[in-house]
Amino acid sequence: MIVAIDGPAGAGKSSVARAVARRIGAGYLDTGAMYRALTWLALDRRADLDDGAELAALARRYPSRLSPGEGGVIVQIADTDVTSAIREPDVTAEVSRVSAHAAVRAAVVAVQQELIAEGDWVADGRDVGTVIAPGAEVKVFMTATVEERARRRVRDLERVGQGVAHDEMVAEIERRDGIDSGREASPMQVADGALVIDTSDLTEQQVVEVVERLVAGARG
Repeated sequence: MIVAIDGPAGAGKSSVARAVARRIGAGYLDTGAMYRALTWLALDRRADLDDGAELAALARRYPSRLSPGEGGVIVQIADTDVTSAIREPDVTAEVSRVSAHAAVRAAVVAVQQELIAEGDWVADGRDVGTVIAPGAEVKVFMTATVEERARRRVRDLERVGQGVAHDEMVAEIERRDGIDSGREASPMQVADGALVIDTSDLTEQQVVEVVERLVAGARG
């Protein structure tokens, strides 16, 4: 079984997907981490972020690797543990730009589809239910108001000692939403058959329970 959880930045996809995966005994695929890892590598190698062919070649040569770790997922690329580095502001600022290239998405999606070809998986991202796993048995699109998503992002960054103004985060989220929704390759959109969940006024546990009920129904 595949559970596809899509939605914009700050909607709570990753935390819900991890929790659901644990509770139903499935693997967890953070598709966004793979694009973040490639972005980190591109910045580290000083690659041209507007050159889709160059970035795609980098993705094919150095595919990201995800593995279970204490407290979450360990992310590696080019034999380097980038689990923490991919959450740095410079990567966050450029990941939508890197992932907008059709050639990049084709290279990364191929790896993602290979990963989830067997077994049970919960995957979150922007195009899981539309491109990566259109045949997923359960599809969810999580969203929330921009103000609430910005509040969550600011809170998360403060926890790791990174301060950012709320207004700046609102602007950043709106910018990323525009890129993710407007790109030609695999734009962020609600997949056919997906349940849209507005998480603005819901707790993580409440959303997890909704998804679990969907899984139970799909399993019959």
